[in-house]
Formats: sequence, C-alpha cells, structure tokens
Amino acid sequence: MSDVTGLTAVNEYQKMNTQHEIAAASPHRLVQLMMERALTKIGIAKRQMERQAVVEKGKHIGDAIGIICGLQASLNHKPDASLAGNFDALYDYMTRRLLEANLRDDPSILAEVTSLLRELKEAWDAIGPQVSDDDAAVRLA
Repeated sequence: MSDVTGLTAVNEYQKMNTQHEIAAASPHRLVQLMMERALTKIGIAKRQMERQAVVEKGKHIGDAIGIICGLQASLNHKPDASLAGNFDALYDYMTRRLLEANLRDDPSILAEVTSLLRELKEAWDAIGPQVSDDDAAVRLA
C-alpha cells in the first residue's frame, strides 16, 4: 500500500469515527466536540500561517469561524438571556479576531482566540459531571 493510499485510509477511518461519535453524542458532548474542532482548526491555521501557506491558512481560519458561528447560533437565550448574551458577544469577538488574524497574518491573534476558546472549553468540560446533559444544554448552548 502506498503512503498516499494509507493516509487516505487513515483519514477515512478518522472521519467515520468522528461521524459515529457525533451521532451518539449528547448535547453537552456535541459542544465539546465543536470546541475541540475549532481549537484544532486554529492550530492548523497557525502552522499554515508560519509556512506562509495563504490558501490553507484561510481555509482553516474559515472552518474555525464556521464552527464558532455554529456555537453562537446554538445559544439558548430563554433560560438566561444575559448569560447567553455574554456568550454571543464572546463568540462574535472571537469571529472578528479570527478575521483580523487572517487579514493581518498575525499569529498572536490566533493565540488570543485559542486562549479564550480553551478557557471556555475548560469551563464547559468542568460542568459536565455536575449537571445533566439536558440542563447543561439549556444553560449554555
């Protein structure tokens, strides 16, 4: 088997595994997966930025923006409009900063968004054991 064929097989396996995990995931876990994927995309974009791979950098920043917009769109404003509004503003800020990072080719902005998203994800991860998935989904997603 050639390296390309082997790599393709590994990628397909990972894609199938991810699709299975998404299909079986609770609302809380789906948010975790989205945050993980956004962090991965930002990390890849940073490496592409360092390589001066403009097209690839833009693609991965765009993917991260799409994921963050998905998180933003899933906010439930009914239980606590103020809290949801704060998250909405944070997601909006992250999106604008990612656009700026792409335009300015500035890895420090990617690091800033990574830090914000990682902190948010750590808080989200921490509430998992404390509340049921339905309660967590209602509160923050």
